[in-house]
Amino acid sequence: MNRYPLWKYLLIIVSIILGLLYTIPNFFGEIPAVQISTNRQAITINEQTENSVQQALAAAHIQHQGMFIADGSLKVRFSDTETQLKARDAISAKFGDGYIVALNLLANTPEWMEKIHAKPMFLGLDLRGGVHFTMQVDMESAVDKTLDSYAGDIRRQLRKLQIRSGNIVKKGQTLIVPFQSATDANTAVSGLKKYLNDATLTLNGDRLIVSLSNTALARIRTDAVTQNINTLHNRVNELGVAEPVIQQAGPDRIVVQLPGVQDTAKAKDIIGRTATLQVRMVSDDPNQYQQALQGHSPDGYELLSSAGNGAPTLVSKQVELTGDNINDAQASFNDRGQPGVSVNFDSTGASIFADLTRNNVGKRMAMVLIDQGKAEVITAPVINEPIPGGKTIISGNMNIAEANDTALLLRAGSLAAPMKIIEERTIGPSLGKENISKGFHSTLWGFVIVAVFMMLYYRLFGLFSVVALSCNLLFLIAILSAMQATLTLPGIAAIALTLGMAIDSNVLINERIREELRHGNTPQISINAGYDHAWHTIVDSNITSLIAGLALLIFGSGPIRGFAVVHCLGILTSMYSSVVVSRAIVNLWYGRKRKLKRLSIGHVWVADNTSSSKSRA
Repeated sequence: MNRYPLWKYLLIIVSIILGLLYTIPNFFGEIPAVQISTNRQAITINEQTENSVQQALAAAHIQHQGMFIADGSLKVRFSDTETQLKARDAISAKFGDGYIVALNLLANTPEWMEKIHAKPMFLGLDLRGGVHFTMQVDMESAVDKTLDSYAGDIRRQLRKLQIRSGNIVKKGQTLIVPFQSATDANTAVSGLKKYLNDATLTLNGDRLIVSLSNTALARIRTDAVTQNINTLHNRVNELGVAEPVIQQAGPDRIVVQLPGVQDTAKAKDIIGRTATLQVRMVSDDPNQYQQALQGHSPDGYELLSSAGNGAPTLVSKQVELTGDNINDAQASFNDRGQPGVSVNFDSTGASIFADLTRNNVGKRMAMVLIDQGKAEVITAPVINEPIPGGKTIISGNMNIAEANDTALLLRAGSLAAPMKIIEERTIGPSLGKENISKGFHSTLWGFVIVAVFMMLYYRLFGLFSVVALSCNLLFLIAILSAMQATLTLPGIAAIALTLGMAIDSNVLINERIREELRHGNTPQISINAGYDHAWHTIVDSNITSLIAGLALLIFGSGPIRGFAVVHCLGILTSMYSSVVVSRAIVNLWYGRKRKLKRLSIGHVWVADNTSSSKSRA
C-alpha cells in the first residue's frame, strides 16, 4: 500500500544528484578576469591568440589562474583585481586594432563542471553591483533626421532627373522644395513618388510640399527606440559586459543595466554618448563667412566649431550622408601619421559618397560628429578627386584613444535619435554583497523557523516535511542555474515566498493523515488516504497561485518578471517535493512495517461520547 516501485526511488535519487550538481557552482563565487574579443570578422580568437596572451603575461611576469576560449572570446582568470589590471595593460599593449580587451568577472567554477554546463546563476545589478541608466529618446530629433534623409534623397533624385531646384527648406514636419516652374514641379513629383513612399507630396504652384502622415510619424518614433536599443546592444557588446539588460520602458525611454561593470566611468562615456556622423558641404565664400561670424548665418548654413579649438567652419545644413551607411570604422593613421578613423561605407553610402566627391571637386567637405547634441567639425578636407570605393579617413586634432572611442561609436551603429541620461545609479560591489548577505540570511532564518515549528508540531513527519522542503529549495536553485537565469532581490523574495507556500502542502498532508487517524483508521491506511485526499487540494491551491504568477510573467516587466519566473518554478518544484519526495521518505520509514500501530505526527485529538477528549500520538 505504502511502497514505491524501484523506478520512482531511482528517479528521486537522480533528481537530487542533478540538483546538487547544478546548485553547487553557485557557492564557488567569482574571480577577476580579462576578456579578449574581436570586432572584425576577419580576425578569429583561436589557439594563436591564446599563445600570444601567454607570451604577453610571461613577459610582464604576471601569473594567471587559467584561460579558455568560449563564445568567440578568450577569457583569462587572475587571483585578484590588482593582477587583473596589470594583465589588462600588458595584453592591450600586445594586441593592436581589431581586438577588445575588457575587464570582467567570471564564475570560479571547476572546469569539469563548466563542460557539462553546470554554471552559477547570473546575479542582477542589485546583487552584483554595476550601473543603471534611464535614457530618454529625443523624438523630435528622430523626425528631423528622417526629414534630413528625405532632403538628401530628393536632391540626388532631382540631380539624376536633371531638374533644378532651390534650397530645400524644413518647416516643422514638412519639407518645401521650390522649383523654377510648375512644369518642373509636376515632373519632379512623378519621379519622386516611388522613392518617398511614407511621405505625402503636395503641389502648390511651383513648390512641392513633402509632409509625413501620422502613421509614418508613429513608425519613425517606434523605429527610433528599436534602433537605439540595437545600437546600445552593439556598444555594450564592445565593452564585453555579460548579461546586460537593455529594454524599453515607456514610449520614449530605454533602461540600460550593466551588472558587474568595474570601469563605470568608461561605461557611462560609451553608453551616454550619442555620436552620429554627417557629411556636409562647406561654404568658403568670405562674405557669407563674415556674416556668420557676426551672428547672421546665411539661410541653409550654420557655423560649427572645429575640433581642437580650431577656427569655426560654415557648413551647409543639408546632410549629404549619415553614419547609417557606415559598414566599418577603425582607428587608423592618415598619410601624415596623425591618428584618425578609417571609415568604410556600405554599397549605398559608397555610391552616394562617390557621386558627392565627383560633383564637388575643388570644394571642401566637412565630416561633422554630433555627440550629445553638440555638432563639431572633425575635419573639412578639400576634395581633390573623386573617391570611389566608399573608403576615407576622418582625421583631425585627436589622439589615438579618442580615435578608438570615435571608431567604436561609429562602428556600433548610428543612433536614430539623440538620447539623454535622465537617471543614473551606480551600485558598488560592497552594496551588492550586502544585499546578497541580507537576502541569504532572511531566507535561511525563515527556513530555520519553519523547520523548527514543523518538527515540534508534527514530530517525525515534520522532519520528513523539512527534508522535502530542502529538496524543493535544491531543485529550484538547480533549475535556475541550468537556465542561466539572472537572480535579483525580487528573485530572492520569490524563493522565500516559495518556501512558505511549499510547506503549506506538507501541512495539508499531515493534517489529512491526522484526520484519518481521528476517524479510527489504521496508520497505513491513514498515510495512503492522507496523501490521496490532500493531493486534490494541493493541486487546486497551486494552480490558482500559478495563474497569478503567469499573469505577472506575461504582463509584468523587469524585476516583476524576475519574481514571476522564480515564483512559477517554485510552485512546480514544491508540488514535486512536497508530495513525491516526502511520500518516498514516509514509505521508506513506515511502508514495510506491517503491524504499524503508531505514527509520530504529533497530537491527534479524538472526541469521546462524554464530550471530553483524549490524544493519540
